[in-house]
Amino acid sequence: MASGQFISFEGIDGSGKSTQARALAQRLGAMGAEVVLTREPGGSPGAEEIRSLLLTGDPGRWSAETEILLFTAARRDHLERVIEPALARGQTVITDRFADSTRVYQGATRGDLRDVVDRLHGLMIGREPELTFIIDMDPAVALNRGLARKSGEDRFEDFGLGFQETLRHGFLALARSQSDRCIIIDGNRPEAEVAAEIAAQVQARMSQVV
Repeated sequence: MASGQFISFEGIDGSGKSTQARALAQRLGAMGAEVVLTREPGGSPGAEEIRSLLLTGDPGRWSAETEILLFTAARRDHLERVIEPALARGQTVITDRFADSTRVYQGATRGDLRDVVDRLHGLMIGREPELTFIIDMDPAVALNRGLARKSGEDRFEDFGLGFQETLRHGFLALARSQSDRCIIIDGNRPEAEVAAEIAAQVQARMSQVV
């Protein structure tokens, strides 16, 4: 396992990406890798405060433009305080969401704002994961799963099934355009089967860079 790798998990709400991020972190840790498991929005104290603003409340609470600014602020703090220090120490960082979520959620589905997202990313973030897993699954199943959690962070689920379907198409299009780092994983399978495929993909990818 090469040190200092940055891996992200993406997908629609309820797709199982959080479960798979944890599974990969546990697997790599058992193999002796030093792993930092984190999430977005959040991952650092300041970013976690912004998370509560973004993921709770009425769906119309923020405009897409305001969401982009809040997500970027949270990501910058996360990058400065967690991601970059861990990578500098040679640790592997696994994050549940990163910039691709903003590209899809705000840039592609909440208005024609992708250029705004990309410009802000270039100015304030300027980093991409080496490897991104996009967990793809039936939006109706994923939405029911996400709502069943009753986490209180359901603002985006409350946009409804049509929004989730649009998100899915956005993630698939992004994966095709960023095929050098993005791998689509079929999430419509048992968790263990999905985890095994992800582990195999990581092993194959990392063996190419060792």
